[in-house]
Amino acid sequence: MTSPIWHPFHQHGLGEPIPRVVRAEGAVLHLADGGTLIDGISSWWVTTHGHCHPRIAAAIAEQAGRLDQLIFAGYTHEPAEEVARGLIDLAPRAAGRDPLTHVFYSDSGSTAVEVALKMALGYWHNLALDGLAPPRHRILVLEHGYHGDTIGTMSVGERGVYNQAWSPLLFDVGTIPFPAPGREQRTLDSLEAACAAPEKPAAFIVEPLILGAGGMLIYPAHVLRDMAAICARHDVLFIADEVMTGWGRTGTLFACEQAGVVPDIMAVAKGITGGAIPLAATLATARIFDAHKSTDRARLFYHSSSYTANAIACAAAAANLAIWREEDVPGRIANLSDGIAARLARLADRPAFAHARQLGAIAAIDLNAPDAGYLSDLAPRLRAFFLARGLLLRPLGNTIYLMPPYCLDTDQLDQVFAVLADAGERFGVRS
Repeated sequence: MTSPIWHPFHQHGLGEPIPRVVRAEGAVLHLADGGTLIDGISSWWVTTHGHCHPRIAAAIAEQAGRLDQLIFAGYTHEPAEEVARGLIDLAPRAAGRDPLTHVFYSDSGSTAVEVALKMALGYWHNLALDGLAPPRHRILVLEHGYHGDTIGTMSVGERGVYNQAWSPLLFDVGTIPFPAPGREQRTLDSLEAACAAPEKPAAFIVEPLILGAGGMLIYPAHVLRDMAAICARHDVLFIADEVMTGWGRTGTLFACEQAGVVPDIMAVAKGITGGAIPLAATLATARIFDAHKSTDRARLFYHSSSYTANAIACAAAAANLAIWREEDVPGRIANLSDGIAARLARLADRPAFAHARQLGAIAAIDLNAPDAGYLSDLAPRLRAFFLARGLLLRPLGNTIYLMPPYCLDTDQLDQVFAVLADAGERFGVRS
């Protein structure tokens, strides 16, 4: 029987198989046909400690029997309060920088970033109403960035085939060139010029240290630090999209920590619940919050969704925060990162591969293959190959990347890299 489901990022006209997953545990997915898959991408970068983690699953079950959902406009509940306090405690801090002090809940990474953009524009709008600053409307973005699939987040992401159908809806932005190796100063000079322009920008948004969907492109921490310093010097709000980079993926809890950066606004999602259930949050400094605080109801922050701060999701997030506080998660990430590094180095020596790169528990390598563009048939063929070999991966064109759960063991890691080596033999150019 034909399924009525319309799957995301899936071209149904190609007739590719859609495996049915019936159970998951740790880093393994169990299929309806009896097969298994190693989840090499944490089911779209969300699963951190492993699927169906007992502590998180228990917290969800317990909360579901106490309070499931509550309107969050003018009401609150303890799981949301606990998670907000925990997020503020764990957020990046640095001397001389205002800390992140307020948490606004939403339900996905896209909406967390959309909220961040609205906060930034609302901040300057309200300052202009008070005669404290001229209005600012322009957003600066980093080349090749990706921030989500809502209208606002598509506007601040890379333009291409994946959003061209909606181009009439997207607003204009100023694009800062990506800090490619050896061209970092070009990026900083471009940002300096944009921030010093007569039409002052409202904010600059970046994925800190690594661009995810843009090809797992990595840039150094000192560039992130310098970009934040330029924004601070010109009073341009600095927005960090930590949706993918947060929760240990880059080797620290948040990527901004590696540069000593405290953003004015920070979006988090994906691993906030350990990947068990949707939840997102946007953190802001006091000045962003205070610009919206007033006795005038017309100046409140107009954003919400029906499931804002869902109690069950917040209970899962609270359990995840407890795991980070009480268990040696950084140690697990370090061990996994070391294991990936050793195997990636061996893979990089093969002529079928190029541009091996790693940041924490994220690794990527490019396959030397003809017709390797984003819309070529290479990625679908690779996906099918990996599926047949018991591995869930979703290459970005010819870029094969890993972002596994932190529970991936040595044998599973060996299996993953053996399959990658075979993929190089099968699809790569070997001379």
